[in-house]
Amino acid sequence: PQVVGDVVRGVAGELSAAKPLVISIVAGVAIKDLARWIGIDSNVPLVRLMPNTPALVGEGAAGMYADAAVSAEQRKQTEYVVSKIAKEYTWVDSESGIDAVTAISGSGPAYFFLVIEAMEKAGVEMGLPADAAKRLAAQTALGAAKMVLTSDDDVPTLRKKVTSPNGTTHAAIEQMIASNVPEGITAGVQACQARCQSLSTEFGKL
Repeated sequence: PQVVGDVVRGVAGELSAAKPLVISIVAGVAIKDLARWIGIDSNVPLVRLMPNTPALVGEGAAGMYADAAVSAEQRKQTEYVVSKIAKEYTWVDSESGIDAVTAISGSGPAYFFLVIEAMEKAGVEMGLPADAAKRLAAQTALGAAKMVLTSDDDVPTLRKKVTSPNGTTHAAIEQMIASNVPEGITAGVQACQARCQSLSTEFGKL
């Protein structure tokens, strides 16, 4: 990302002349800076896209923001491209929404990897083979996600349905809440958003 300004300036003439639809996946680089590097009066249509790494296995999620120069047809073109890498995607109404998308889904796979990593470690400590613990944790995450996407119940209801009072799941959830796991996740997501904003400030100086 640190060289994106030089890269865009290097092709600014061609972009200004042809005015193609430009889709940027660089985190933290604002449309105003892309426009500045191309030429502020060039009127090149610009879209910011935030995909995520599950796109590599056909399970991506993405968010998109378009500037005023992007036509309805170009929005459709963007959606066509994104549909090839993401099962869930959405347009956001403001560029700050891309920071939120980055914090939820762009960086989100790492959060779930961390959870699966912790569950695998716990399983091994309880006597499970490492591969079995990893696969059980990963499949559980996949199954839970599919339930969220297909059920008419909201997420809290789904959680409550599997949490019998004073049962095994209840004991686990109570311990996680006592350990501030939900607050830690929220704080992590907010830290990601804040870093997006600080990166945008840094890139605005290039």
